[in-house]
Amino acid sequence: MLIKGYDDGPLVAGESLLARPGFWSNYLMMCGDGSSATRPVPEWFGDDGADTDALSEVLFDPERWPVFQVPAEDGPGAVVIYRNLVGDYGIDYLLTHPGRSHAQQIANWEGGLSGTGLTWHELVRLADSPSPAAEGVEDTAARLLLVLPLLADSEVPESAPARLSAALTSAGAPQDTVFSTAEHLLTRLTRRSHHDPTWGSPLSGS
Repeated sequence: MLIKGYDDGPLVAGESLLARPGFWSNYLMMCGDGSSATRPVPEWFGDDGADTDALSEVLFDPERWPVFQVPAEDGPGAVVIYRNLVGDYGIDYLLTHPGRSHAQQIANWEGGLSGTGLTWHELVRLADSPSPAAEGVEDTAARLLLVLPLLADSEVPESAPARLSAALTSAGAPQDTVFSTAEHLLTRLTRRSHHDPTWGSPLSGS
């Protein structure tokens, strides 16, 4: 597949992987605090270690770089790309803007977020505006989880844990632990936040 503005790698559509056991644990455990006693484990996301390990071989295949498109009906959308260069693995985040033919890379994740993130309200707005006419992920829960690592807000509204919990439950997380999982992820992401309210949002095209 081709993403204009991103010339690296053998890109392949990855949306079918979202329903595979082990996907969300692979993707979201990177948001956790690996140095703490409450380090995330696959079971937090309804997976087991074997499924997580098996799918990691698919996600990080240097010959096939999974791409997850999150198009928006009204406004910018997002693209998530597993950059599987040998010795330089990471996840790249791009924005697509209406009226522009090329995507804009705004951030990457390599043990932490580098680049420009989004506020919680921007993530929710993007998640809640799927574009049925465009190829990509339409489910609002999956859309929110895919853009979650872009969170760059030092504070989130009181409703954020419940909203994230609902998305995680939809993705298969156990109901008895899902709220603590959501709180852990949000605490970790907001703790490393470097969002400056005076910055221009990348969603504005600035």
